[in-house]
Amino acid sequence: MLTWSSLRTWWPSLLGAFVAVALGVAAMTATGLGLASSLDPPARQPVRFAGSPVVVMARSTLTVEVRRGPDTTAHVSKRLAHPQPVDKELLRELRVLGSVQQDRSRPDAVGIDAPVAAVREVVGDRAHVLTGDGRRAADPEAARDAEALVGVNSLLGTAGGVAAFVAVFVTASTFAFVVALRRREFGLLRMAGATPGQVRRLLLGEALAVGVLASVAGCALGRWGAPRLARLLVDGGVAPSWFAVGDAVWPYHAAFWTGLTVALAGVWAASRRAGRIGPAAALREASVDTDVMPWSRRLIGCGLLAAGLGLLVWTLLTDPSELLKRKTYTTQPMVLITAVAALAPVLVRPVVRLVRLPGATGLLIRENAAASVRRTAAVAAPVLVTVALAGSLLGSAGTVSAAKAAEVRERTAAQSIVTGEELRPVRVPGATVSGTGATAVFVREEGSALIRVDARAVTEVRSFAAVTRLPVVAGDIRDLDDGSIVVNEEWEQHEVGARVRVWLGDGRPVSLRIAAVLAEGTGDNGAYVTAANAGGAAVDRLEVRFAKDTDRAAAVRALHATGGTVRPAAEWLADTSPRTKSQTRLGFLVVLGIALVYAAIALAGTLAMATAARRTELRSLRLTGATRAQTTRALAGEALLAVAVGALLGLAVTAVNLAGTATALGRLAAPVVVDMPWTVLGICVGGCAAVAVAVTVFHVKQQVGTESGTP
Repeated sequence: MLTWSSLRTWWPSLLGAFVAVALGVAAMTATGLGLASSLDPPARQPVRFAGSPVVVMARSTLTVEVRRGPDTTAHVSKRLAHPQPVDKELLRELRVLGSVQQDRSRPDAVGIDAPVAAVREVVGDRAHVLTGDGRRAADPEAARDAEALVGVNSLLGTAGGVAAFVAVFVTASTFAFVVALRRREFGLLRMAGATPGQVRRLLLGEALAVGVLASVAGCALGRWGAPRLARLLVDGGVAPSWFAVGDAVWPYHAAFWTGLTVALAGVWAASRRAGRIGPAAALREASVDTDVMPWSRRLIGCGLLAAGLGLLVWTLLTDPSELLKRKTYTTQPMVLITAVAALAPVLVRPVVRLVRLPGATGLLIRENAAASVRRTAAVAAPVLVTVALAGSLLGSAGTVSAAKAAEVRERTAAQSIVTGEELRPVRVPGATVSGTGATAVFVREEGSALIRVDARAVTEVRSFAAVTRLPVVAGDIRDLDDGSIVVNEEWEQHEVGARVRVWLGDGRPVSLRIAAVLAEGTGDNGAYVTAANAGGAAVDRLEVRFAKDTDRAAAVRALHATGGTVRPAAEWLADTSPRTKSQTRLGFLVVLGIALVYAAIALAGTLAMATAARRTELRSLRLTGATRAQTTRALAGEALLAVAVGALLGLAVTAVNLAGTATALGRLAAPVVVDMPWTVLGICVGGCAAVAVAVTVFHVKQQVGTESGTP
């Protein structure tokens, strides 16, 4: 009964927590439905050999035995860079069984109209026999769709994780502020005989009711939003065109129980603090916050801060390349964000004291913000999370992409670039022309992993050395021959002269001598082999450097005879330099959109509660002669100052994370180009400021409007 009465009285204050949990559950439901569809996609009908009941496909994967434990082994498969055509002898045997359908553009598979058993008997272990829906494995789109679904998994998993993280954060912040506002109520309950356990159960009962209702609403909202999210992923090029959400049940269960857990977890710490409020709190009326942060929270915040910084330093010292991976710079900042948010009540007052605002109103704004630390910290926290996420995610991705682009520019000494699928060789008087093709090599590292390494196949080594500036740290690129390979420092074996066992792009195992070693850089300094070890890779790039007296116009005309596109090197670099993928950027924007919506919810709820609780203060201001406009400006200024404090703390977290990324690039001998996403940060801060001012002005007008117009 007491819980129900409390809910009826405090429902405006709990509305923010309700919306936060509901939106979190909705996001988790929608992303869960998307994950379920990507993990168990619908069967797709074959396209390439749709008219053939049986498809014979040459082996397109490399299978290697790796170690999984002291006495355990397993077989790992990787798709070959250059699948081989179906053997001619096998084709002759298949034609005896029935009619054979061939694809002249891709001879790696054929369709055959013959009994499956007979085909299997003839093929044996020389190729794969595909039937039914399995025939789709021969479609070129099958591999691209599988890769796209991996991207969908990554994006939706990240978005769901961020939604849960921010939901806990906002819910905990909301309940913490509710407890701060209800100190007198809890003091009266204690004076009336309520035990600390009863006060805790009161708050937990409120959280349970909010959690159940919000989770149900969130599941319904997520079901509505899941198809729209799928369409957004398809339109953004993240998911295949056929991708759609299914009717799986487990995402609803996962989202509902997670939402309920989030609500209870968010109020747990606040309920324990409420239980410690003594009867004397009923007599207090001071607006100055004291003892704003228990020692337990200080220890947790300092521990998280030490863990975040320690993890960053440890990664820099042991494996700096890890900081350049999306999984790392997406998740690692959350530790520092949580730490700074936990310590926000301690950090707010020193930051506010640094601000100097003009006039009496400015002084009032600053002193009120410094005195009411809980209120200022509650407003600053969601801004901190939004700014830190935006700066850390987009900033890290942009910094890594900018470093990759700078690395490509530094490697290129050519003046013109010719690109095409299969370029014809030409002679260009007065120019050095180097042709290369895309290939790959596979290496087994530490006996436990099969790694695919993208490589370039060089047709003429001396010409290649003349048109490139590779970051060689040992050996000489000109020593590359048919029996050697160029690797980078990331390889387990990277000593010049040592031999390394690799599988070529067509699956052939070879042992090659290391001719030169390149700096690890951003990870794009791949391997180099000669054309003899390219597995049939076609030349798809010509890099051209002209002599001083070369007739450039005649040389360019000669290059057009290759059948490719001729461009100045600067133009080619501008068009092809690595940059953050549109799919990655879309994923980050989805995550930031979730964070920004939560920030708006938290700001609106916190400021609405804070303004409603300041009725007496507003009346006092009016009695001392302050006009309605002055009162409104003062409270709006406080809200803006709190937003500014959150933005500064968020920028501090961003600076630490980007400093780690920049240091990692330096340790890897890669170019350091820090890319701060100022535009997105401005949008985030501006949006938070607009919400804060609008909510404050609306509620101040409501409060002041109920008072007499004269002091």
